[in-house]
Amino acid sequence: MDAAFYSFFQFVGGAAGVALAAWVLPVVSHPTVRYVVTVPGEAGRMVALVAEAVISGGLMLGVLITSNHPRLTRFTGWAAGFLLLVYIAFEAPLSGMSINPARTVGSAAWANIWTGLWIYFAAPIGGMLIAAEAYVRWKGPRAVFCAKLNHHWAARCIFHCRFDELRTTARTGGSD
Repeated sequence: MDAAFYSFFQFVGGAAGVALAAWVLPVVSHPTVRYVVTVPGEAGRMVALVAEAVISGGLMLGVLITSNHPRLTRFTGWAAGFLLLVYIAFEAPLSGMSINPARTVGSAAWANIWTGLWIYFAAPIGGMLIAAEAYVRWKGPRAVFCAKLNHHWAARCIFHCRFDELRTTARTGGSD
């Protein structure tokens, strides 16, 4: 149920976020901005597909590396934010820089532009699955404690992971 509601509200939040942005900054709805819709760049759909898979996989790998390391876990959000900054600056011309299907659907719904929608579902999911598999093969399944951006020590992990072990390792100054 957690996953279903999480996914559903990602899409609701994506559409609501675009609506709020257009209300606060009317330029978002301007025909040249088009609600910041994500569409493949001039290089085409295949380049957009590969670019989205690479940035999605890179983000997942960055989150897995930092969130599962006792000394780096508190920097997971910062690492993800830095990667997004780089992706926006350099990858956006290739695919519009989505990473999240809900972000794409939120913009597309308001702009009524659905060009290459399949790319923005297939590439992020595929890229992240490949990155997760690569991480598990590289580090081993026991190395995965949790994969979330914000670690509150007192909160349960809805991902049912080995977060308590990471918390203990971090408090005792574990090595890795």
